[in-house]
Amino acid sequence: MATTRVNVEAIGSYFESLSDPRHVRNRKHLLVDVVVIAVCGLVCGCDGPTAIHRWAANRRDWLDEFLTLPNGVPSRDCIRRVLIALQPEAFQRCFQEWIADALAPAGGGPGRLVAIDGKTLRRSHDAANGLGPLHVVSAWASEHGVALGQVATGEKSNEITAIPVLLKQIELARAVVTIDAMGCQKDVARDVVAGGGDFVIAVKDNQPKLAEAIGSVVEKHLDGELEARKRRRHETDERGHGRRDERFYFVAQVPPDFAARAEWPWVKAVGTAVRVTTHADGTQSDEVRYYMLSRFLSGKRFGEAVRAHWGIESMHWVLDVTFREDESRTRERVLANNLSWLRRFAVTLLKRHPIKDSIRGKMIRCLMNTQFLDEVLTLPAV
Repeated sequence: MATTRVNVEAIGSYFESLSDPRHVRNRKHLLVDVVVIAVCGLVCGCDGPTAIHRWAANRRDWLDEFLTLPNGVPSRDCIRRVLIALQPEAFQRCFQEWIADALAPAGGGPGRLVAIDGKTLRRSHDAANGLGPLHVVSAWASEHGVALGQVATGEKSNEITAIPVLLKQIELARAVVTIDAMGCQKDVARDVVAGGGDFVIAVKDNQPKLAEAIGSVVEKHLDGELEARKRRRHETDERGHGRRDERFYFVAQVPPDFAARAEWPWVKAVGTAVRVTTHADGTQSDEVRYYMLSRFLSGKRFGEAVRAHWGIESMHWVLDVTFREDESRTRERVLANNLSWLRRFAVTLLKRHPIKDSIRGKMIRCLMNTQFLDEVLTLPAV
């Protein structure tokens, strides 16, 4: 299998095109050196500039093998100033070439699943300046465990405007994009299809006319009124954690008289996901969710898309439990955004190392063993 080297020596090459935002008289340390140290520090579990500097000072001999460090290890203030000065979009772009190479799908294979969801950094509020917590909308390649990009907003309600911005930053060709009901917007559906991708978007009462139209299609299929239209299904049966989960996935083509066709011309099929849970005491609970699809997917692929969307929730859990992101009191917006992106990139690298260990365990190994750190910084193509 081919590999894309993102080790300590190679990381610097991804930042050669990044403009140094600092004044020339303030450049005691090379921009590439500071960025590489920040990436490595986050992989080792550092939570901010102070911890990154502390880690680097204790790994000076190892860093000297790969970095120039003309004036020694950058100070905590230097690292902080650089991460504040770097514009998040330009900073993230430096990782895009590697991400594109690593995720290039094999010819003829199914497109990758891309989950988009938001997360609030709960303790990043700045009451003195009237700022609430920072909300970050990110894209996650669910099947491969790779962070693709993110956009920061001031509030969760701004997720609607952030998603179109994020879609412009990622490669959509042949991707199946999954989004929760917050992203059930015409602009989002249009942009995904225009970018060469397909969508599986949850539909709830925030779009009442669309929800009613989809519910009508589902009812007609269940009643046998649309026998001439194609439909597909898939079932799974899983047991664990003291319960049994039966999942049923249905995909149906929309009929020519689909009530929302004029307003939502990109919707080609509707999906229904049903989960029936049997608990240890014999009681049952169920959940039904509706989705709009831009392609008539197979029942199995639709089920994979629905389940894979929760991969980004798993990533959010790792950020909070392992990286303690929710506890971060970083108030400066650009710094918080760039640190948030570095955490997601660190999760990407740590998850893809093949050793059987938790993310926390891998972080500790990186902290203790530079050889293991170098292995983590090497990402195989998929």
